[in-house]
Order: sequence, then structure tokens, then C-alpha cells
Amino acid sequence: MSEDGFASIILDVDSTLCGVEGIDWLAAARGADVSERVEELTRRAMAGEVALDSVYGERLALVAPSWESVAALADVYVAALAPGAGETVREIMASGRSVVLVSGGILEAIRPVAVQLGIPQRHVHAVSLRFDTKGNYRGYDTTSPLATSTGKRVVAETLHLRRRVLAVGDGVTDLAMRPAVDSFAAYTGFIRRASVADVADVEIEDYRQLGELVLT
Repeated sequence: MSEDGFASIILDVDSTLCGVEGIDWLAAARGADVSERVEELTRRAMAGEVALDSVYGERLALVAPSWESVAALADVYVAALAPGAGETVREIMASGRSVVLVSGGILEAIRPVAVQLGIPQRHVHAVSLRFDTKGNYRGYDTTSPLATSTGKRVVAETLHLRRRVLAVGDGVTDLAMRPAVDSFAAYTGFIRRASVADVADVEIEDYRQLGELVLT
């Protein structure tokens, strides 16, 4: 690995590693009214129009996801992996580099994606939910920095990853990691947000490009 290469890669999950916004998918199962309200909150948060902190708990309260629905979302995530993502992630890790998932999504739904890709569970960072004995939603980890707009930067700073570090994401919460890493790539394979892509160090549309960026 050259001095200019990347030793560690931080990947967002929703609309970056997988072509789905988890909370929006869960909301859709609750009906059109809930879906429209949650999608609008998600859109505004990812575009930087409102702080994630102000909508995170509100979205979950509207959806109140059960354990069963979260398990179903896990299957959706795996099925919605970006084209070429599996091969590229495995190739990056086989080269001795680290791949870490940092998401504001639901930990219990994202863990199976990591298993599918061979990413160690210690490299999976997301927000855990609480359920009662019947699997009904009872809240989320309100202490997690990932439920806030700048939380991904906080997590990136505490991971102490081998340098150089590349962060990859599609939203403003991903862009918040920029000061904590060496380079930020806007992933636009699913959606292009100008507020993110226009200020990123590089823009990539597919995982072939990510592989070229990291491995060459």
C-alpha cells in the first residue's frame, strides 16, 4: 500500500451500501400517511434542511417498528446491496484494509449485512432499538451519537482507524465525517444530493470506482 493509499474505509449503509432507506421502508409498511410523513422528515434531514437530532426519535415513534419488521428489513438490506458492493468490499478487506460500517440506521437490521459481507461485528456501528418481551418497539439508544447530525464524525474520531481513512456516503450526516478522515467520497449510485456531492473530495457512482480509488 502506497503512502497515498487508504488503509481504512468507512461506509454508510442506507443509500450507499444498500439501495434502501431503512426507516422509510419500515414506514411504508405502516401505510401511506406514516410513509409520507417519515419520508419527508428523512429527505429534509439528509439534505441538511433540518438536524437529524430533531427528527430521529420522531420518525421511530411514528413507525414503532416491531422486532419482526426489523428482521424483515435485514433481509431487504441484504437483497438491496449495491451492484458490485459485495465483491468490492471483500476485495478491499482481502488486501489487508479495514472496512467499517457507520450508520444512523438500526443496528439489529444492519448486522446481517455485515455477516453477508464478512465484516466483523466490532466494525459495525449503528443505533440499537429496545423491544419488550413480545417484540414490540419500546425505544432506542438515546445515548448513541449516531442519532444526531454530527454523530458520525464523533464515531469516526473515536475509532482510531489506520490512516489514511476514506469515508463514503450520500448524505450530510456522512459529510460531517470529513474533518475526522483524510478524504470523503460522495456515493451517487442511488441518489445524488448536490449539497453533498458538490463539496466532496471525489464523487463515485458505483463500487467499481470505489475499488479503483482504494486499491490502485
